[in-house]
Amino acid sequence: MAKKQTDAIARLPDFAELRLHGFKVHAIPRHIAPTVVRGRRDFYKMGLVTGDMTMLYGDKPVELTGSTLFFVNPHVPHTVVRRSRKISGYACLFTEAFIAGRERTDILQNSPLTNTAMPPAISLDPHHTAFVENIFRKMMATQQGSYAHKGDVLRSCLELLLHEARSLQPPTGTAQRSGATRISHLFHELLEGQFPIDHPGHPLRLRTPQDFAEGLSVHVNYLNRAVKEATGKPTSAHIAERILAEAKALLLYTDWSVADIAYALGFEYPTYFNNYYKKMTGTTPLSLRRQQV
Repeated sequence: MAKKQTDAIARLPDFAELRLHGFKVHAIPRHIAPTVVRGRRDFYKMGLVTGDMTMLYGDKPVELTGSTLFFVNPHVPHTVVRRSRKISGYACLFTEAFIAGRERTDILQNSPLTNTAMPPAISLDPHHTAFVENIFRKMMATQQGSYAHKGDVLRSCLELLLHEARSLQPPTGTAQRSGATRISHLFHELLEGQFPIDHPGHPLRLRTPQDFAEGLSVHVNYLNRAVKEATGKPTSAHIAERILAEAKALLLYTDWSVADIAYALGFEYPTYFNNYYKKMTGTTPLSLRRQQV
């Protein structure tokens, strides 16, 4: 028994090194007696495990069967019950400081590691299992290597795992999104999808709230209420601002005539465009071009 305990301890990650560098990755032993393991509470943990286990995450039991990518937040109490003798995989522990940085912190905060509304485990099919396994193997090789910037490589691997996790999560955020936000999002996708305009002969098709409402198969009043609720601005204001931005870009970066730009933006006559532009900016389209000469 003493020898088994010694062997088990020898297989544990070197936490002194973890504290020094803020990161540690290790392989999970293939053969180990079913046991209860209480998780550490001072590091984030992410792993790939193949086998039968039960993770008590907070007050919720999470069954892990087959190949699973799992996540542990240091602020959530957790206990792992291994229900089979054959368990394999990898695990990495790291501090928030290790993955610090504006972009990586955003990924961390919107991942299953910190968003407790997301499931802390994701079942993987053989394709995704192989992909995740390769990332862990890369981290193992990098950790053991002597590359001067291996910390950056390890952070990139963590970032890739978090992106993979987010892509595999069920779209709970979309399902929970309010109807107003969803319609507003679809409206903006439809609006932006018309730009940039790259040819005078391909004018805007959708220019009014009614046009967009028909494109989204909703009543125009519902569209207007949804966009105003989600953004605080009327639908017409979003359309006008985007058309104006495109008008300025065409005036500055193309040699199209003002008439061509007017038709491309869906105005029936150049005079209508001139009046619109002056109302929005207090100046004329040609005056903008003259300022750039």
